[in-house]
Amino acid sequence: MPVIMGTAGHIDHGKTTLIKALSGIDCDRLKDEKKRGITIELGFAYLDMPDGQRLGIVDVPGHEKFVKNMVAGAAGIDFVLLTVAADEGIMPQTREHLEICSLLGIREGIVAVTKTDTVDEELLELALEELRDYLSATFLKDAPIIPVSAHTGQGLDQLTKALQEKIAGLQSAESSDLFRLPVDRVFTMRGHGTVITGTLISGQVGVGDALTIYPEGTWTRVRSLQVHGHSVESAHAGQRTAVNLHGLEVEDIERGDVLARPETLFPAQIWDVEITMLPSSPKALKHRKEIHFHHGSRETLARVYLFEGEQADPGDSLLAQIHFPAPMVGVYGDRFVIRSFSPLRTIAGGKLLNPCGLKMRRSTRNLDFLQSLRNAEPREIILSQLEFAGASGLSLAKLRILCNVSSKQLSKILQDLGARQEIFLFDRENLGYVSGSYVQQATEDLLGFIEDYHQKNPMKLGVSRGMLTSNWGRKLPPKLVHFLIERCLKQGRLVAEQEALRLPEHSITLASDQTKLKDDLLQAYQQGGTQPPNLNDVLERLAVSRKEAQAVLQLLVDEGRLIKLKDGLFYSAEALETIRSLVRKHFQENSELSPTDFKELTGLSRKFSIPLLEQLDKEKLTMRVGDVRKLRKGA
Repeated sequence: MPVIMGTAGHIDHGKTTLIKALSGIDCDRLKDEKKRGITIELGFAYLDMPDGQRLGIVDVPGHEKFVKNMVAGAAGIDFVLLTVAADEGIMPQTREHLEICSLLGIREGIVAVTKTDTVDEELLELALEELRDYLSATFLKDAPIIPVSAHTGQGLDQLTKALQEKIAGLQSAESSDLFRLPVDRVFTMRGHGTVITGTLISGQVGVGDALTIYPEGTWTRVRSLQVHGHSVESAHAGQRTAVNLHGLEVEDIERGDVLARPETLFPAQIWDVEITMLPSSPKALKHRKEIHFHHGSRETLARVYLFEGEQADPGDSLLAQIHFPAPMVGVYGDRFVIRSFSPLRTIAGGKLLNPCGLKMRRSTRNLDFLQSLRNAEPREIILSQLEFAGASGLSLAKLRILCNVSSKQLSKILQDLGARQEIFLFDRENLGYVSGSYVQQATEDLLGFIEDYHQKNPMKLGVSRGMLTSNWGRKLPPKLVHFLIERCLKQGRLVAEQEALRLPEHSITLASDQTKLKDDLLQAYQQGGTQPPNLNDVLERLAVSRKEAQAVLQLLVDEGRLIKLKDGLFYSAEALETIRSLVRKHFQENSELSPTDFKELTGLSRKFSIPLLEQLDKEKLTMRVGDVRKLRKGA
């Protein structure tokens, strides 16, 4: 498993010098760094361990003006090497760096007491005692403390041995295989073009892979890869990686951007988070306060909206929303650091609960939703997110970033929840899921709508699919409406009859006079055959008004016993089938059918011919090509 170690410690406490003594690599590469003798930008090195494993190293600045660069470097490291100079002891950035590491979720480390050659044994022992006392309340309370001197070589072998033991003891936890690489450097190499570097925090990438630069959404492709200065065909999580990108200029990408595969991350301007205030914070964090927000290698201004109270006091842990001026991309469980707007000081950090947040008011429902994401298992997160999403549902790609597990584990969870009908896959094309509780509620609403329709329209067979989609389901995804209908049909809770959908218990009961009218109307059109009577003549003979006959006529149409060609013109089903048979027979010997051919074939006048030809087109038996008709394939 590739391992990344990050340095931490106050300015001029020997971080860079110690790394050079261990690895032979000078991490200060800038002229200004050489001139001033301090680290300004991130530095990178590696150390080949005795067992053959290569340890990646991120050397961070110690000066308080460059803490933002330190935070960018700390993202993605596995453990920290804290340096404390024997002649100065614990200093402001010693404390702040350690607090930042804690806020970023780093729980492993080694302590190196540097510059031991500048103090006598008594002062060294005092420095060690002070250090042990301070570390007793931190995550480094049990960490090995090793006195070293980069100049004399004292303790370097012992430190190397401690590094070897730390690497061997790190647990490899199953993590997301979603490829993400936060960019911490962008530069141009002659003959190669634009190159970015960063710590590959999850997944893997290979030469030729198509990638997207988030949050902008710019497309690119991997031209070549390097890990610790060596060309490779693929890079994996935990490795310091340089990526040569195709078709991009340096201006197209900046520190803080994230490389990932297309359509795997979702930029948003609101995040739901859990904030943890440092006990050492000098003051409370107030509701709606502007802050400096650090995530991955990105630093941005943001505003915090608290869900619990008007302020977060030192030591508090509470729920909030972060509103950004521009979209950000993240994944559930990502860590972040908050620094006060002025003066610049680390005051809090926390955990990302929902990277696809929506503007929410303080309410019991919204608070309960955020509470459900705290320390939740992936299964619980999926159920909570789908429940909150309601009719919109969530895609597989979004669920992947909302619970941050491997694709294999996510697939297993979704299959299990689907088998229990706690969730449903309603959109197979786009892999869209919806909660089981919503499906149950929506199904009852759908059936209730149809029941109400039956009561208001007792003479109609049922509701058309089109009407359900445009009326009851107008605010729902069309594929969800289709899914609900098909599920009801499969369960027998709905019946499809002709073009209508009805409840199983619904039937049309006609009064005796309506039954007679229905029989008389049908008989009139059946007797008329392929030259049906005029509707007004039929109604006059039966002594009924059009209004009185309208519902009965519609019922005959719904049942498929009459076919309405246009207003006032109906054909019996038998007569229309006779016409279809004549047309099919014609096409057995001919490739096309003109209006004149049709009139000769049926013996009908233009009054009937044109509506009939249009009806056959509508039924997709024929299709119009210029002035003639042709038989459709498969007809």
